[in-house]
Amino acid sequence: MPTEPELVGEGEESLETAQGSDTALSVLVPEEPSNARLALILGCMWVGVVLTAIGMFINPKEVSGPKLLASSDDLLPIVATLLLPISTSFNSLGSLAWLGSAYLIGQAASQPLCGRLTEIFGRRAGLIVANSTFGIGTLICGLANQEWELLLGRALAGLGGGAIYAISTFVGSDLVPVRKRGVITGINNLCYGAGTGLGGVYGGWINDTLGWKWAFLIQVPIVFVAAVLVFFVVKVPTKQVEKSNIRRVDYLGCVTLVAALVLFLLGLNAGGNLVPWNSALVFISLPLSVIFFGTFIYIEKHIALEPIIPLHLLRNRTVLAASLTYCFDHMSAFGVLYYIPVYIQLLGKSTTQAGLRLLPNSAGQAVGALAAGFIMRATGTYFRLNIATHIFTVAGSGLLIHLSLNTPSWYPFLILGIIGLGFGGMLVINLTAVISSVLRGEQALATSASFVFRSAGSTLGVTFASAVFQNVLREALWKRIGDVENADSIVARLRGNFQEISQVDPSIRQAVLDSYMVALVGVFCTTFAMSCLAAIVSLFMKEHKLHSNLSRT
Repeated sequence: MPTEPELVGEGEESLETAQGSDTALSVLVPEEPSNARLALILGCMWVGVVLTAIGMFINPKEVSGPKLLASSDDLLPIVATLLLPISTSFNSLGSLAWLGSAYLIGQAASQPLCGRLTEIFGRRAGLIVANSTFGIGTLICGLANQEWELLLGRALAGLGGGAIYAISTFVGSDLVPVRKRGVITGINNLCYGAGTGLGGVYGGWINDTLGWKWAFLIQVPIVFVAAVLVFFVVKVPTKQVEKSNIRRVDYLGCVTLVAALVLFLLGLNAGGNLVPWNSALVFISLPLSVIFFGTFIYIEKHIALEPIIPLHLLRNRTVLAASLTYCFDHMSAFGVLYYIPVYIQLLGKSTTQAGLRLLPNSAGQAVGALAAGFIMRATGTYFRLNIATHIFTVAGSGLLIHLSLNTPSWYPFLILGIIGLGFGGMLVINLTAVISSVLRGEQALATSASFVFRSAGSTLGVTFASAVFQNVLREALWKRIGDVENADSIVARLRGNFQEISQVDPSIRQAVLDSYMVALVGVFCTTFAMSCLAAIVSLFMKEHKLHSNLSRT
């Protein structure tokens, strides 16, 4: 682990491991666009980014907030604000746990494929397909009259939303020099943060005025307009080869990677949630995911001519360290984002108020991302800045442990703002580290590889947090109300439906609230540990040169 940053030339580490990867080395370098042209191109893409951020949070699983369920996935604001209304509409809370899972699984399936596929077919074509898929999925959600229709819509929205975010990231790297890339990433995260921040407020307000379906339907025409704009303004050159584009696709790699990710996320989200951990679904899906992943590695190493994810990239120390940092930081962040709304609603606040109290986190992410981008552009370094951002995430996560039912109302605002500052900075720094440590032709592929870890982290974070919450809540409830009449039934209802808190006998209500608080503290202890682990792993990244021009000369 370096105590002093070691400056490594652009792509040196990758050159040592990329021998034979000639497809990654020959790449067209586009002309750097003017600021006005760049703003137009990125602005068209960011419309989709904002909507996918909002839509991501239109995800009932969150409603499962108090781990009314037992495992989960996807982000949160709108989810937290719409989960209860949607569960009431379909008269089923348990099966709606899949709404978050469906989005995250779709997102995880699309993002790793986008790097190579958009290099073959073009970034513009990829963005048009992604926006269209997200729009169709969102429309299905808004028109859904049955649970399976809503699940299908969420899965399609996840496929499209994940691809929009990934491809917009690639385009930024294509058109902006590495040293300036952090600023663009910061603005991109500002848009995403605006979407997540608006998601909670938007979801609660629309539900209270028009009904939860309109939270989806209103987005549909906007996302299709974004697709039309992308068609006219996004033009990134792709490498032309003699072989047809269809024949260049690594179909075996695509299928095995998607199968591995989907089965892995399916097993994690189903286990302890809709089925017991010792059920056949879990015992089949998780081992199968390992088999498919092993097959994927073999295909990428020995068969694929243009691998979806070249394995030598993960032998790059900076890429691997950054990817693991993504994973652990997302585990911590998603655990916090899923359970802070539970804490706020435990205090008796409305879903709209819960959404408003998440705004400091989104604002902090935006400020942290932009600040990190400008600092890297000015200094040309990121290693020490990485340490500084993790001080924020670790400190904020640690402060959450001290929350209680009597905590002043300003305290969660402050903590979420601190965590947001660190997390936003981490996102920008990690991306910069990844793309600066590989060859220009491998930027999108390395970014795609890191997205696998981000998706896994978000799901693992909610799964671990949910498991902790459920187990601690059960023990705490039995300890405090285990001697009351019908304790079995009461405990089961309280673990399955947050609204049951208001229905219990007033004589035990305080004990129930205390039990929930103990469970939440257990969750925040877990997220603090994940944040510490992320900070440690991030120290293994090297300091790479940040060039000021696209040709990296």
